[in-house]
Amino acid sequence: MYERRLQRSLADDRIPGHIGVVVDGNRRWAKLAGSPTNEGHQAGADKILEFLGWCDELGVKVVTLYMLSTDNMNRSTEELDQLMGIIANTLDRLGEGKNVRVRPVGALETLPAYLSGKLRSLAEQTAAVEGVHVNVAVGYGGRQEIVDAVKELLYTAGKAGQDVVSVADSLEVDDISRYLYTRGLPDPDLVIRTSGEQRLSGFLMWQSAYSEFYFCEALWPDFRRLDFLRALRDYASRQRRFGS
Repeated sequence: MYERRLQRSLADDRIPGHIGVVVDGNRRWAKLAGSPTNEGHQAGADKILEFLGWCDELGVKVVTLYMLSTDNMNRSTEELDQLMGIIANTLDRLGEGKNVRVRPVGALETLPAYLSGKLRSLAEQTAAVEGVHVNVAVGYGGRQEIVDAVKELLYTAGKAGQDVVSVADSLEVDDISRYLYTRGLPDPDLVIRTSGEQRLSGFLMWQSAYSEFYFCEALWPDFRRLDFLRALRDYASRQRRFGS
């Protein structure tokens, strides 16, 4: 009853168009449950599919999911193999749903060939889908994204015959934005992080300059629809200033 009342209180024009989510707490969830780590990752993957259904229902247009960072690549080979297998299976399930458009966000060359290939294939397969646009951040690092954007900008300028000095003299914020992994998409209105941690961990560092942040104590597998509605209510109550 409370959940329904909370949803009715949310005005359509106050629903964020783009939500970024740091899906944090899978390993702690497994530890608290006395389960293997891979079961925590699987529970987190199941929650992602449920969460995207909530977003579709409530009219959220773009979601960026921070699923595997470049720092996470330092974990044990056994855990990484299991996690990447779970991510691959989750991508298959997303493709079966027919209601999401998937875009990989990250350094795909750092991933196993089967996973990077699956990401590219799913992006092509869902390119015309009009449902929720889902950015899958796998092998992602915010600093690396900015470095890659600047590199691509310089390579493009060099091929066009521009020298470094002329590029530097004319460089503007939008020039770098055009080469980010998320190019062509709006910046996130709201960034949610679960598990009680209150930091970005390199997530969308450039794009989140004027985002609103919401930190939730629940571990990601325990994140409820009610928690999501509370995050949206909190967002709707804020006055966004964009630095003014």
